[in-house]
Amino acid sequence: QVQLVESGGGLVQPGGSLRLSCAASGVTSNDYAIGWFRQAPGKEREAVSCISSSSVGINWYVGSVRGRFSVSRDNSKNTVYLQMNSLKPADRGIYYCARVISGRACEKSHWSSPVQYGSWGQGTQVTVSS
Repeated sequence: QVQLVESGGGLVQPGGSLRLSCAASGVTSNDYAIGWFRQAPGKEREAVSCISSSSVGINWYVGSVRGRFSVSRDNSKNTVYLQMNSLKPADRGIYYCARVISGRACEKSHWSSPVQYGSWGQGTQVTVSS
């Protein structure tokens, strides 16, 4: 059974940093592209980033985080990371990771669509506040 577990969320001041982890079990994480999403109270789930498998090597970011967030993999730990720097109050929300159902690549045309993903984790809360 595929399971993804997020961790690393917390409370941080504006301008601070957090690193989120998405640990995979029941699957080799590098066999799949992994996406990060977030959902703020009263808002729809929003795609943040997608990392393809190492063999594909294509990643995507939503415009509001580009240059501040960085996604990476540690295949030896079966874990994907989301490094978040220069955090803003608008970045707050529950962050989820999920695997791309179709396989290894984050496709430009639909990487941001939640319907492309499965095996959603339970989420980790990120709060950005002074």
